[in-house]
Amino acid sequence: MSYIDFLSSVHKSTKRDYLARVNDPEYPKAYAATLAKKWDFDYWDGSRKVNYGGYSYDGRWAKVAKAMVEHYCIKAGDKILDIGCGKGFLLYDLTQVCPGVEVTGIDVSTYAIENSLPEIRDRVSIGNAKNLPFEANEFDLVLSLTTLHNLYAQELFPALQEMERVGKDKKYLCVESYRNEQEKANLLYWQVTCEAFNTPEEWNWWFRLTGYSGDHSFIFFE
Repeated sequence: MSYIDFLSSVHKSTKRDYLARVNDPEYPKAYAATLAKKWDFDYWDGSRKVNYGGYSYDGRWAKVAKAMVEHYCIKAGDKILDIGCGKGFLLYDLTQVCPGVEVTGIDVSTYAIENSLPEIRDRVSIGNAKNLPFEANEFDLVLSLTTLHNLYAQELFPALQEMERVGKDKKYLCVESYRNEQEKANLLYWQVTCEAFNTPEEWNWWFRLTGYSGDHSFIFFE
């Protein structure tokens, strides 16, 4: 298991006003979170005061896809699973960086799957991280980016075990975390769907407990 930072450049490209997120009169934090957790239009393409504010393909994941293909020595014919694939932007970029790779994605959001990129729509489906409909060791690379922190503790345990089960030796996940009180406050201010609020040490405890052997990284709200 290694710490590999594929995502910080994407994460840090967004400017965040943490206090405004909490105190917005139109979308106060509790209301925004209630809308976001429906995983529907408001989460993906509604107001920025709720979440993405319009999540459309812009190529931002291409450099992440390239780095992953190079690091994990992905080649044509390899099978990749993305748990929490959203609209499939990373999966699409993986097919562009490595033609011939076989991609599969699942997400709990019906809206995201129905509005996924046409090029990979037949490769994505509605699914749940807690019970993956795949065989053991089916995938050469299993990914889960900014998804598993949205699970409660009783859901996180089977989700990590499932991720371990369906992958061979190459796995990578990225979750939100905090290292100090300021980052914890910022995370609480900004998040609208997070349920697992863990320090890096706590996340590593989860990995050991569930037998997750893959790579990982954390997103911090500095």
